[in-house]
Amino acid sequence: MKTLLITILLCILSQFSNAQQLSYTPINPAFGGSYLNYSWLLSSANAQNSFDDNKTNLLSQSLLGSFSDSLKRQILNQLTRSLLNQGGEGGAEEETIEIGGLIITIENTRTGSIITIIDSETGETTEIIL
Repeated sequence: MKTLLITILLCILSQFSNAQQLSYTPINPAFGGSYLNYSWLLSSANAQNSFDDNKTNLLSQSLLGSFSDSLKRQILNQLTRSLLNQGGEGGAEEETIEIGGLIITIENTRTGSIITIIDSETGETTEIIL
């Protein structure tokens, strides 16, 4: 009897209950959300970003480091000019030059000269074929 009364009571009360359909609205503007959310999402992402850009800036670089870089560039420019001027049939002399952290190897082949530049600090290699 109790279950019958509870069932009837629930049926009567369900007549007065209201429900609606749920709808999803995206927040991100890239996925159809409002474009006004862009600045909030960007500032939130920047606040959570733990990475730091370690770009070397000429103003933040020490004078000694700047002088060293400038000297390396000048020596490499002189070496390049001498190689291009010698060009001809004989090409440049075969040699290995060490400048700071750079090891420069010049080799002659039948087709021209090969210049290999190795950065001893990072291990990066660049090969130039003339």
